[in-house]
Formats: sequence, structure tokens, C-alpha cells
Amino acid sequence: MYKNRVYLASPFFSPEQKARIEKVVAALKQNPTIDPDGIYNPQEHQEESLEFGSRDWQDSVFNTDMRQVKRADVVVAITDYKYEEGNYEPDSGTIFEIGAAWAWHIPVIMVQFHPDNELNLMLARSHTAMFTGDKIAAGLAEYDFNNLPTHWTDMKVF
Repeated sequence: MYKNRVYLASPFFSPEQKARIEKVVAALKQNPTIDPDGIYNPQEHQEESLEFGSRDWQDSVFNTDMRQVKRADVVVAITDYKYEEGNYEPDSGTIFEIGAAWAWHIPVIMVQFHPDNELNLMLARSHTAMFTGDKIAAGLAEYDFNNLPTHWTDMKVF
């Protein structure tokens, strides 16, 4: 059975965001159609040898992330961002990575921990499957990443 490589698109700037990443990675590693060593998590590749925020750092991180999106079999995107602060909009970097994946014909599987949010039309039409709320862990662990069945969400679209 083929084991898919995953690019994990997600913000990782707060403890809450990192906790969501851990839950998604744990579920993906249980999935027999995912290569557990082939999950690319950008937070683990931040070019620590370069000065944070410098032009060289920016170029390196951007180019590495885009190369990894293009190499992935699938992008799994966590669309929650600053929910804890009352901001329900997804992270702009994550949205950019979703758009790049879609443009390169790489399937996008979205994850939204807070299903009471609304989903932008462009995001709603760019994913192959979406798992929300209490369906995330089982959904990702059992999803067939080799056949990519459509799995829609019932989140409101705007």
C-alpha cells in the first residue's frame, strides 16, 4: 500500500496552535495510508542558523516550504488560527499554502477544530475533504489518502 507524504499547513505561534498540530499529527500517524516519517511540519524547519526575520531567513523558509508543498502528495491544513483571542479568520500563510497546493493540483484536506465558524467560499471549494470538531481524530486516522473520497463539511459558507 502506498504511504502518502503530507505537508502540514498550520500556524504554530501559540501553545494552542501547537496543541492542535500535535493532535493532527498523532491522528495522521495512525493512518495506514500516510508515511509517518513523511509528514513535513514547517515549525520543525525554521532555519535556526539564519537570523530570524532577515531577508536570507525569509527566502530560505519561503522557498523550503513551497518546495515541500510541491513535493507532498497531500496538504493537510489546520484552518484555526487565533480562535482563543476571538479571531476566527484562518492564518494567511496557511491560506497561501492551500492556494499553492490547489494550483499545483495537490489535494487539500482541511481541519477546523471549531466547526461553529463560517468558511470562506474559496476555502470551501478548494478542499477534497474537511474534518471538523470531534470528527477530526477519527476522520484523519481512517481517511483513505490513496483514493481521496470527497468529505464535505456542514460549516456555513460565506
